[in-house]
Amino acid sequence: MARLPDLSRFELQCLRKLWNRGEATVRDVHGDLDDPPSYSTVRKIIERLEEKGAIVRVRKDDKAWVYRSAVTPSAMLSKEIRRFLDAAFDGSAAPLVAQLADMKEVSLEDIRELERTVRSRSDGEEKDDASE
Repeated sequence: MARLPDLSRFELQCLRKLWNRGEATVRDVHGDLDDPPSYSTVRKIIERLEEKGAIVRVRKDDKAWVYRSAVTPSAMLSKEIRRFLDAAFDGSAAPLVAQLADMKEVSLEDIRELERTVRSRSDGEEKDDASE
């Protein structure tokens, strides 16, 4: 799939349940949701996810279709994070990290781990640049 779809919060929640299972029917997804809406609402969301290309039908199990994700969690979550950063922080991650620190949702050890991750990825890019 070339372009990742834009998903609503509930569509993403249903997709996450599908990722957890690998393959699932509408009934499976409905059963996995906390405080779910009606079965028909979940069925409609699954239909929308299929129309958007986020999931595909893989087979029929008795009378129910079994679905699988057509998008990877990593790619979809990266897209959603980018969308959030663009909307809430003009595309910059630094104000998000500062806000999380203000809310005490991120610890000093989290920041150190983030710094190590960024540093190791930057070192890898510099090595790639030097080899060209």
